[in-house]
Amino acid sequence: MKNMLKVLCAIAALCTLGVSAASATDIPKDTIVLGGLDKVAARVNTVTGKVGSPVTFGTLEIVARTCVSHPPEETPENAAFLEIFQTVGKEKQKVFSGWMFASSPALSALDHPVYDIWVLRCENSTASNSP
Repeated sequence: MKNMLKVLCAIAALCTLGVSAASATDIPKDTIVLGGLDKVAARVNTVTGKVGSPVTFGTLEIVARTCVSHPPEETPENAAFLEIFQTVGKEKQKVFSGWMFASSPALSALDHPVYDIWVLRCENSTASNSP
């Protein structure tokens, strides 16, 4: 809650200076690249998936609803709206729904005892297939 207040105050300060938070032209991408940490096994993995399709990491199912990047002439940023579900038995429980930003992973983070998930980048499928 404290961090959210800081963010809102920062946005309000930018708006009073005449800077719009939506001034960036976001470029939609069709592939998301996520980082994932299994805290129990102490393993970090990279997970890649299509926007709109579920990908799994441990007992989590992650669905990126959108993934956007800023153009090269603007401040670098990749952001994704994610929905994350945990499978418990035969039930799926939503454990996260919101925006995650590659430049500020702690701003809106998954609060889970076993897993950490963060956005690394957004790509187009042609870029993700190249070596």
